[in-house]
Amino acid sequence: MSARVDDLLSRMTLEEKLAQLVGVWIDRGGEVVAPLQGEMASDGAGAALADRTRDGIGHFTRVYGTRPVDPAERAAWLHAEQRRLQTQTRLGIPALVHEECLTGLAAWQAATFPTPLAWGASFDPALVEEMAAAIGESMRELGVHQGLAPVLDVVGDARWGRVDECIGEDPYLVGTVGTAYVRGLQGAGVHATLKHFLGYSASKAGRNHAPVPAGPREIADVYLPPFEMALRDGGARSVMNSYADIDGVPVAADGALLTDVLRGELGFDGVVVSDYFSVAFLEVMHGVAADRGDAAAQALAAGIDVELPDGDAYLAPLAERVRSGAVPEVLVDRAVRRVLVQKEELGLLDPEAFSGAPPTSIDLDTPRHRDIARRLATESLVLLHGDPAPLADARRVAVIGPNADRAEALQGCYSFANHVLAHHPGHPLGFAIPTVREAIEATGRDVVHAVGCAVEGDDRSGFAEAVAAARGADAAVVVVGDQAGLFGRGTVGEGNDAESLDLPGAQRALVEAVAATGTPVALVVLTGRPYAIDWALDGAVPLSVLQAFFPGEGGGLAIADVLTGAVAPSGRLPVSLPRSTGAQPYRYLHPRLGGPSDVTSADSTPLRPFGFGLTGTTFAYDDLRVDGTAPTDGRFRASVVVSNTGGRPGEDVVQLYGRDVVGSVARPVAQLLAYARVPLEPGASARVEFDVPATRFAFSDRALRRVVEPGDVEVWVAAHAEASTVVADGDGAITSARERTGRSLPGAATSRAVVRLTGGVHVVTAADPRMVDARIDRPVAAQPPGS
Repeated sequence: MSARVDDLLSRMTLEEKLAQLVGVWIDRGGEVVAPLQGEMASDGAGAALADRTRDGIGHFTRVYGTRPVDPAERAAWLHAEQRRLQTQTRLGIPALVHEECLTGLAAWQAATFPTPLAWGASFDPALVEEMAAAIGESMRELGVHQGLAPVLDVVGDARWGRVDECIGEDPYLVGTVGTAYVRGLQGAGVHATLKHFLGYSASKAGRNHAPVPAGPREIADVYLPPFEMALRDGGARSVMNSYADIDGVPVAADGALLTDVLRGELGFDGVVVSDYFSVAFLEVMHGVAADRGDAAAQALAAGIDVELPDGDAYLAPLAERVRSGAVPEVLVDRAVRRVLVQKEELGLLDPEAFSGAPPTSIDLDTPRHRDIARRLATESLVLLHGDPAPLADARRVAVIGPNADRAEALQGCYSFANHVLAHHPGHPLGFAIPTVREAIEATGRDVVHAVGCAVEGDDRSGFAEAVAAARGADAAVVVVGDQAGLFGRGTVGEGNDAESLDLPGAQRALVEAVAATGTPVALVVLTGRPYAIDWALDGAVPLSVLQAFFPGEGGGLAIADVLTGAVAPSGRLPVSLPRSTGAQPYRYLHPRLGGPSDVTSADSTPLRPFGFGLTGTTFAYDDLRVDGTAPTDGRFRASVVVSNTGGRPGEDVVQLYGRDVVGSVARPVAQLLAYARVPLEPGASARVEFDVPATRFAFSDRALRRVVEPGDVEVWVAAHAEASTVVADGDGAITSARERTGRSLPGAATSRAVVRLTGGVHVVTAADPRMVDARIDRPVAAQPPGS
């Protein structure tokens, strides 16, 4: 701790200390953008800001992200407020300003990027890092210091409304992409906040704010690794707690997680902020605290340093507990010290921090922003079935469906449009975001448009117009899917959990009615979660099926590029595409007992597995080379030659999988070890080499130690998680899930190679590597036959 922090802390009154441990939500009003917001009105919420901050303040909550404000005008106001805190409070400590930034900065006129599920579909951490850097630069220009992203929850059930905020169902994919986001944002000078620590997405039946029944092994092996990677490899400076309770213990009051694991095991030395109102929820929702003071005492002791968005519990209720001796003031000092250290790291304690003038002109959606948004959107589109360029030869196109001509349909729950502007109907978006219809029109095609039906409801009065439009066209594009929103204002998003994974409303019937015309159909599924669309993938209905996970402001253009053949699809599924709502376990990452077998009539085999995606060309894998042995505390190399054997350029996502042959606890039949994007021209080849730490096979043993066990592990390269996944037959034989079900899918795979992990049981430590190094040789043209 610096002398400056030490001096400030030594001079603080209790009121000044507690003021640093809370936020003030300046524009908090009646628009509901947080759970139970209306029931959490803080004492003094209507008081003047100067009165509320007379002792200083820890955070300004969502200065730009609560209502539409002009960026330059708001930046000038904020600069003046920071100067006031410097000059008119006793200690002169400015506020830390935080904002949401999950799909870009959640502010009016700011660029909206693809939702995190689309980041996962890109399998491109480098591009995600580039995006995060651009977001961070915009935030820093506005005087924002901390972003409430990324979400590192591993998807466990597609019914959960917050799936679109997540990166995927595989911990390694989530960890690598999330770590890239952290590096990009913090490289721009804005602290990233990892959320939601821990296990939030493992709730029963995919319900928000629901109990989590996961055991300690699943928590440690599935939900913890992405946080570990983003902290140790990304250096994230802030963490936000989960709303959940795990086996009855609310995370907000769980010192075993927030202190012993987060700080003791993972070495985190930054600041833990509460998810909005989660301290008060210990009383209101969990019933483990008698009142706000009790809630504050439990949360502070567990390790929550800052209460957001306001001071419902950490001001007067906590002050009373400290004065009575019920809460040791040393716990307050611990949290205040962390807050002051963070402010010092961000430059807020520098006397010259606000000596200059605020910007007078701010562009939050520059050509650079738009270029990144379009490239990431393009890489995230997943072709599930059929023709990769269904509009290549079509001149007259019917563009149909509830999401065909709505900008909001391209944006996720935490976009400013769906999060905030939903409360301000008629207010302009403030930036350009071409819809799918507009983007297809921009290609020069003759477009006729019909809505057909709404996202929700069973009104089919628009079917006749849609059918007529399709009959008169060379091809029809039907754009179906979700509307993101909050707490019942949509079909997906925070608080919008689903009981069914069927497409909402009458949308399936609309697709079938259009397909019945005989006009070739391209189905675009524009959603925030995967849906059970077996009827669209059996070859009987659409010409092609393109999955788009809320691709942002460049999404309409990217969809048009792929449909017309200007760009080849290259995204891969970051989540399995379920056959039905009840086809569980949902994740591909399951043990043998979780797959199909002769002892159950229920089949969990997905329609399309994790990692699946068609490209418009074909790829082959050859010459798999794997080190035969490696120490349990060491590394091994695996390499493969990937070749473009088709007639079009394309990008392959080479995926390295592995499994323990025998483990001391049940282990997954496949787990992603590494991946790499490889662009190749037709006939070209490249060797991809992965340097894999043995800790990729780490798991919690029967004593719940994180270990790598000696023994044989199998590794293989595949185009998706089920290209060579194994299950157990009743007689003990091993076959693939696809062989058993007869639902074969395209996708190359190599034969398996065995690596023998040698030495004793290795107990994983902080020094062990978690991420894989990959190298791609320069692509070379394939030799002609007979050469």
